[in-house]
Parts: sequence; structure tokens; C-alpha cells
Amino acid sequence: MSPEVLEPIADAAWPARERERLGGWRLNATDGFSLRINACWPLGAPDRDPDSAIDTVEAFYGERGLPVRFKLTDGATAPADLADRLARRGYAPHGETLLMTGPVVGAADPEVEISAKPDPAFEALLVASAKGNAADANERLQALGRIPAPARFARLTLDGRTAALGACAVDGEAAGIFGMRTDPDFRRRGLARRVLGALLAEAASLGGRTAYLQVEDANAAAIALYAARGFSTAYRYRYWSRSAGD
Repeated sequence: MSPEVLEPIADAAWPARERERLGGWRLNATDGFSLRINACWPLGAPDRDPDSAIDTVEAFYGERGLPVRFKLTDGATAPADLADRLARRGYAPHGETLLMTGPVVGAADPEVEISAKPDPAFEALLVASAKGNAADANERLQALGRIPAPARFARLTLDGRTAALGACAVDGEAAGIFGMRTDPDFRRRGLARRVLGALLAEAASLGGRTAYLQVEDANAAAIALYAARGFSTAYRYRYWSRSAGD
């Protein structure tokens, strides 16, 4: 799928609490932690002059006490010179991320429980993975709760403990993978691969045919895991922000 098709699907699958539009620009705001739901996605032409649109975006996030952040996607950013306009204002790129796509092919796993909503054990591991940042954990839990149906949540239990988890959102033939986590005590045992396989099998039963996920360019281990399952990079995106002192 092209970014023009897939980016709106990905935006809908991980919904921000507050969403506004400036023509083809999407403004997402929540609590400031998950970058995707706290950024402007300029996927089409804005409904005003680009520099005026940037001013409006800056005011939008400023009114909410949030950092101003733009998500610029290769092949789907409008206007095409937006990076240059942002650079002149002191913005710089960071957080390069791969959007990978792959086949919706997997297998059910007897130790992976699939549910339509996250249960307390699922939530507990997600909170623990936030490493003491309760606000970050709460934002992600609320975002998971806003995923449109059909959504599925996978939890793998070993030795009576939640060892790994993940979630998926199915929109037509597109299946998004989110929230992959493994308890540090259970890493390097192939559990993420098993959770992914169970989620893909469930997504296939719901009509999914193409899976997509986002992974940071620096996360070589995760990229290798997904590549082994037939995923490849469809395109990349980067966030553009100004330093705290600007």
C-alpha cells in the first residue's frame, strides 16, 4: 500500500484523544507521550497558506501546553517543501521510523490469549513497560481503548505471568500491529514472534490481508524479527520539532 492510502488508515487505528483538521493536515493531541498521537500529520495540502498553517499548528499545541511536532512522511507530505520551511523556523528531524508491511499469515498459539479488549493482566505489563512513567502508560492504555472495532489484544502467559503482549486493529484488508511488549525476564525466548503470529492469524480471520507496523530505525532487533516474518520497509517518516530552548 502507498503512504497516501496507508497513512490515513494508520492514523485512524491509533486515535488521538483530540483531532482537528486544516485541510489535508491532521492535528492530533493527547498527553504528549506517544509521538503519533501528539503530532501534526501534513498528508495533503493545508486549507491556507503553508506558513499560516504552521502558525496555526504552533498555536494549537501551544494552547494545550504540548510540544509542537510535525510527522513528515516520505512520499506523502504536503507541501513538498515543508521540511525546508520548518528548518528555517528552527525545527530539526528526529525519531526516524520505518513503516513496514507484510503478509497477514500466522498461527494460533495455545498460550496466547486473544480478547476484544485489554484485560487487567495486559494492562499491568503495559504499565510496567513505561518504567514508572504513569502518565505515559495511561495515555497508551487510553489509546488502546480507542482503537476502532474490530480490535484484538494478545497476551502470552508463561509460569503464571504475563510474558508478552501485542494488539492489532483491522480496517478492511489492512491490519495494524501495535503495543508489542515483552517482560524483561522473558526476553530472547521468541515470545514476540509467537504473539505476532497469533495476532496475524486472528487478523486474517477478520479479513486482514496486509499487515503494517511502525518500528524505529534504531531498533535493529525488532526490524530483524519482522523481516523474518516477511515484512519489508514500505516507507519512512520522521518527526520535526524544535529544541526545548527555542
